[in-house]
Amino acid sequence: MLPQARRFLGARLRVLAALGGWSLLESAHTFLGGYSVAQALDRGFLAGDTRTGLLWLAVAAAAVVVGGFANQGVFRGLAGLVEPLRDGLLRRVVSASLREAVADPARADSAVVSRITHQTETARDSFAGLVLVARSFLFTAAGALLGLASLAPLLLLVVGPPLLLGLALFLATLIPMAARQRDYLRADEALAEEYGAVAGGVRDIVACGAEDRTAARAAQLADAELGAARSLARWAAARTLSLGVAGQLPVLLLVFATPWLLDRGVTAGELLGALTYLTQSLLPALHTLMTALGAAGTRLLVILDRLTGGHDGPPGAETPGPGAPGSAKGGAAVPRPDMASSAAPPAPDAVPSAAPDAGPGGGPEPGAPAVELRSVTFAYGAGAHPVLRDLDLTVGAGECLAVVGPSGIGKSTLTGLVAGLLTPGRGEVRVLGRPARAWPAGEPARLRVLIPQQAYVFTGTLRENLLYLCPGGAPPEAVSASAEAVGLTGLADRLGGLDAVVDPAVLSQGERQLIALARAHLSPAPVVLLDEATCHLDPVAEERAERAFAERPGTVITVAHRISSARRADRVLVMDGAHAVCGSHDELLDRSGLYRDLVGHWQTVRV
Repeated sequence: MLPQARRFLGARLRVLAALGGWSLLESAHTFLGGYSVAQALDRGFLAGDTRTGLLWLAVAAAAVVVGGFANQGVFRGLAGLVEPLRDGLLRRVVSASLREAVADPARADSAVVSRITHQTETARDSFAGLVLVARSFLFTAAGALLGLASLAPLLLLVVGPPLLLGLALFLATLIPMAARQRDYLRADEALAEEYGAVAGGVRDIVACGAEDRTAARAAQLADAELGAARSLARWAAARTLSLGVAGQLPVLLLVFATPWLLDRGVTAGELLGALTYLTQSLLPALHTLMTALGAAGTRLLVILDRLTGGHDGPPGAETPGPGAPGSAKGGAAVPRPDMASSAAPPAPDAVPSAAPDAGPGGGPEPGAPAVELRSVTFAYGAGAHPVLRDLDLTVGAGECLAVVGPSGIGKSTLTGLVAGLLTPGRGEVRVLGRPARAWPAGEPARLRVLIPQQAYVFTGTLRENLLYLCPGGAPPEAVSASAEAVGLTGLADRLGGLDAVVDPAVLSQGERQLIALARAHLSPAPVVLLDEATCHLDPVAEERAERAFAERPGTVITVAHRISSARRADRVLVMDGAHAVCGSHDELLDRSGLYRDLVGHWQTVRV
């Protein structure tokens, strides 16, 4: 970082010279402040010459005006350093992020948002404050110390040692504070990544019943950030001691040493001038310097290191191996339900054919329909037109229902209601005999599975992706059987087997859907919702996947987009906005004009 700093400053020597010139003019104000007070007292008021005393005070007042004028020039010169730094950091961060995204899209992570916005602006402000106060302290200290030496060299013997001791104590805290600042920024980035990942996968998280696990992970990262902030605050409090030594002790020593100084020829005016230097110039500048270096300085060093160098992983986060759950190539891992190793003994409820048992919170009601909608009405907003109006529907256990209708008619809304993602405005949605949103935490992942059109695949092994919805794990033969059933074996072989690492960025939409379908097939959930989950597959692959679910124990509700899907279903629900009609394929050809139109459209498209 030091070579980069030298190159940056070396390219702006003219700006630095201008800044130094204005600062030198400002230091003249510091020198004249205490010196004029001493002369006004010794040569003027104590000597009985009021006119001389007033003249020296006028010199001090003029020095204040000159200092204010010089301060304006300082800020103009400061802009010539700060803005180029900010622009350079932005270019570096954006360029590095784009190169990473082009070379490996999976490495693009949401922490870059924190670096471009929060960290870059923090670096800009910290650098500006640091330059301002460091320059002010150097020139103010030079003016004050020169003034003390001009008044009486003995004054330096009294105030110098505590100043140096306080500065030494303060500098000793800088390295620990920089480490705590780095921990805080790591935690901030980790939390930003987590929120970005959760926002992108919230539908899957809710559908799988992983809200508590996701919330626990987010709370863990938030607690880590809070802990880092508290640790940083404790080290910041350590500045109080060094500031007390350097800021208060010189004044006390000057007061205690007054008789000794007077005996050695130091005048009352020189003592008052020294006190003016300490209280009006040196100690305020020292206080500002310690505050800036302790906060902005350490923060700037850490941020510049992270913006221009490597980025550490989040604190407390173990770096997973390439096959570990949650591992990602530079990206964030979305919290998932428990995924036991394939070698772990399977839990009784890990087999898809076994319906979950009733627990203390209440399980499925014996003999209840798999899905039941009772006069359900739903609208997206209080004044919006209802997407579903007074819909009654019963889907029996083991039944396969296809849902068809024009685009935007409410098919995905129906699956969202059954999955518990949406709440009806009126009516009731029941799954396995209980309200759709009334299952205890963790149960929805075992009772119903929703696979949306945009399949969710995370960076990890293929086996881990398939076990996503198996909280208790599954035996290896069950994993292989589900992969074979939906037609995933060919893709698995190309990837290198079930234990090969999956990179979502290089998979096609159809390949992602195959993985999601195998995951749903392997899950123990007795109710599976496929919201156009085969739309990116060719007809042959789609037929194989749908037949696999038809042979799988449990209930399947499929939002269909081909006539073949409707033909294979036990029943078809036709949604047209005004009312819904349900029946077999042959029955609906006679009863529903909309269904006949859809069938004709599908057949025309196929031809």
